[in-house]
Amino acid sequence: MTRTVLRGGSVVSADGPVRVDVAVDGGEIVQVGQVDRDAADTVVDVSGRFVLPGFVDVHSHADGLLGDSEVALALLRQGVTSVIAGQDGVSYAPGDGAYATEYFAAINGPHPSYRGGGVGAYLAAADGTSALNTGYLVPAGTVRFEVCGRSDRPAADDERRRMAGLVAEGMEAGALGLSSGLDYVPGLFQGAAELAALCAPVARAGGVYVTHMRGGYEANTAAGIDEVAEIAQRASREAGADLRVHVSHFHADADIVLGQLDALAQAGADATFDAYPYIRGCTLLGMPLLPPEVSTLPRDEAVAVIADPSRRPALRETGERRATGSASLGPDWPDMITVAHLAAPELAWAHGLTLREAAQRAGTSPIDFALDALAASRLECSAVMAVRNARPVTELARIFAHPAHTGGSDGIFIGAHPHPRAAGSFARYLREYVRELGTWSWTDAVHHLSALPARRFGLGRRGAVVAGAVADLAIVDPETVADRATYESPRRLATGIDDVLVAGVQVLSGGELTGALPGRGLRRAAGRAA
Repeated sequence: MTRTVLRGGSVVSADGPVRVDVAVDGGEIVQVGQVDRDAADTVVDVSGRFVLPGFVDVHSHADGLLGDSEVALALLRQGVTSVIAGQDGVSYAPGDGAYATEYFAAINGPHPSYRGGGVGAYLAAADGTSALNTGYLVPAGTVRFEVCGRSDRPAADDERRRMAGLVAEGMEAGALGLSSGLDYVPGLFQGAAELAALCAPVARAGGVYVTHMRGGYEANTAAGIDEVAEIAQRASREAGADLRVHVSHFHADADIVLGQLDALAQAGADATFDAYPYIRGCTLLGMPLLPPEVSTLPRDEAVAVIADPSRRPALRETGERRATGSASLGPDWPDMITVAHLAAPELAWAHGLTLREAAQRAGTSPIDFALDALAASRLECSAVMAVRNARPVTELARIFAHPAHTGGSDGIFIGAHPHPRAAGSFARYLREYVRELGTWSWTDAVHHLSALPARRFGLGRRGAVVAGAVADLAIVDPETVADRATYESPRRLATGIDDVLVAGVQVLSGGELTGALPGRGLRRAAGRAA
């Protein structure tokens, strides 16, 4: 490989942007400063732009999709060079991947090649197959399924030991930590004691416990945070090492978020969190509507229950009660849930409509339309969820200003009308919170989107533009970088980031993919990833 020199740009230092050249060779940054040109150099003119460390999406659902050129392009156009997968307690490894493929069909989709072999095999499948890197969290729900199946009872002692063994194997193979999804199944059935047992090997390895907390967030946040603190304390005692924790997609009013982060600190927890720059969320359509005893069934059995006319009155009553009582949705839930993905082809007309709008067109009630769609789509349904209190961007700005915040999109790429966060989050951070509101300086943006995530999750020599660092680099036009994805047009690509390098290889040039695939599975080893 010839040396690549990024000429004419600026690097963001602690004191702000500094005009320098950046030389890259052998996948690493070899010089930052005035670089004397060699005739063999490949020179890229980056005049007027910033050379930033590639962004790390700490909460991604691109688990099996990074080889998809449209997904890779959407991420790279935001400056994302690494994603952390295995979120919300459900993903492919360990096991053969069948459970995650079925249950998270509308979130992660199927993996193109993984059919078993554990975390090591999953990470190996990421090597050289994408333009981006991927790290992985051992998913606690998948681990429970491998040992306890679909049981809703507390795990027995021997089952806890077997689950902890699977987590330890995953950490040994290079996982960055453990994730839980306590509003999904089987996470619903995992108590603090069980989760602490699974977190003990994570603490010993220096990993991170990443949690989609129990209880639906918003006004219920305190209960979820109390459980996080309990898990951290229990696991730290058992492991003889402090467990670091990370709260996923921490959405609530700023006073609640900031107050609960203070509560975690007072409880002695070493905590970080991610929050995306949008008010609405996105998840499985069945999660707020179906009772756990239906959600936990094998897909064919669950579909049969939903489609059974004799069961419909009870399901209708339960679904309406659950949605109305939700901390996020409330009585107006049919107007707050927008259809993102329905796998049934005959329902494609409903994408982008609220449940009330879709039900009116179908001549039925919102709850019956939702149940009919779940049955017809064999549960492969997702939806964008509004919240009762539409917080202004200034409210989000208070949350993002917290030094423990990291950038995460919670991006879901499956579906005809997905949430715009998948295609827009990182460009939106820069447009709205750096250029327009001034919540962050450019130095702050590097901290939240690159440096802190790389340190927190042990991604090795990433997150900085210094000699010796891995050359994962995003070239950003500070005047034009912007998100273009909206709730109405959610797949529009971001602008202002046209050139990106991964491991020193240019993967985006002039806003287009180069076809190079230098991405790899990021493995933790001896307390860090390499």
